[in-house]
Amino acid sequence: MTTRRQFVANTAATASALAFPLVAFAQPKSVKIGVLHPVTGALAYSGQQCREGALMAIEDINKAGGIKSLGGAKIEALLGDAQSTPQAGSAEIEKMNEAGVCAVVGAFASAICLATTQTAAKYNLPHVVDVGVADQIVERGLKNTFRFGPGYRKCAEVAVTNLHVLNTAAGKPARSVMIIHEESLFGSGTANLLARELPGYGYDVKEVIKHANPTRDFNNIVLRMKAVNPDIVIPANYYNEYALLVRTMQQQKVTPKAIYSVLGGAASSYKFVKEFPDAANGIIDCNHWFNPKDKRSAELKKRVEAKGLFFSYEVFMTYTAMRLLADALERAKSTDRAAIIDALEKSAFADHIMPYGATKFVNGQNMGAQPLMTQVSKGDIKVIVPRDYREIDPIFPLKA
Repeated sequence: MTTRRQFVANTAATASALAFPLVAFAQPKSVKIGVLHPVTGALAYSGQQCREGALMAIEDINKAGGIKSLGGAKIEALLGDAQSTPQAGSAEIEKMNEAGVCAVVGAFASAICLATTQTAAKYNLPHVVDVGVADQIVERGLKNTFRFGPGYRKCAEVAVTNLHVLNTAAGKPARSVMIIHEESLFGSGTANLLARELPGYGYDVKEVIKHANPTRDFNNIVLRMKAVNPDIVIPANYYNEYALLVRTMQQQKVTPKAIYSVLGGAASSYKFVKEFPDAANGIIDCNHWFNPKDKRSAELKKRVEAKGLFFSYEVFMTYTAMRLLADALERAKSTDRAAIIDALEKSAFADHIMPYGATKFVNGQNMGAQPLMTQVSKGDIKVIVPRDYREIDPIFPLKA
């Protein structure tokens, strides 16, 4: 018969024996990161592409040993859907904060990013912006907000400068411009910048036409384009509207001397080039683009295509944004939000495939970020400017 004293002793010994293996094989706590994008609604395609880029980066980081300074802690993604609206994006930030994320990566569209960064700031929650180009995102003094890529002011300046160089080299055949843009912060902001800058270079901005998101019929806008007959058409809109606008121009046989995009939603898209090769041919775009001379770009592109997806800017921008955050976590050696913000502020992240060099944040903006100029040629997208990354010589104008 077992005495009470023997039972207590045996129970303690058993508990002790069971505890040792648990201690020996204890896993470090995971690092919770919010991955927030519009995966439903009008921007669903881009949002899903962004999410894929984030998840691929997390997979690579975890496979390489996780966050080593935190004992190899693995990143755990908390997925959020901004439903293509700023309000839904903000609501998701509230949920993520409650769930205890230490940082957020997202949220693609400028208007959504403007809302999500503001909401995240209430909780001192680090927010790495993957794409959103509106400069207001980083000009409000929010200490929690960091954008790795360039804003639309930088993109517009680069685009206008390079347009002038190309046009001058060709003997200045193009003088009149028409700008077609979507109605939100991204399209309106980009169009306003262009309309202000172009006259200083001698261009006559004939019209600036705004359209709703979504728009499923561009016939009236293209009829107006036919009447105005601009030398250059500059679209600034998201993928669906961009593709439909250019296809409608093709159907109505409107052929300006150049379609010259600034942050064109489809212009630098392998999906658009594959689906509508004739409409896409020759289009020039000033946009987010990877370093074509870095062999890791080609490797990542192959992996994305092996999943049956297109290697779009949403994928590689969000992939790199997640790696930027992982680098900050590594240096912060902590999941404390203030420590992560401090590490992001001091970032010199250079292990990436973008044509930027080492990261340097000033008021949350990476000062080394720059767009590249691409042109669709022979069913592919090639870099034309700057010369350091050039793959083909530019063709301008397309129509003599």
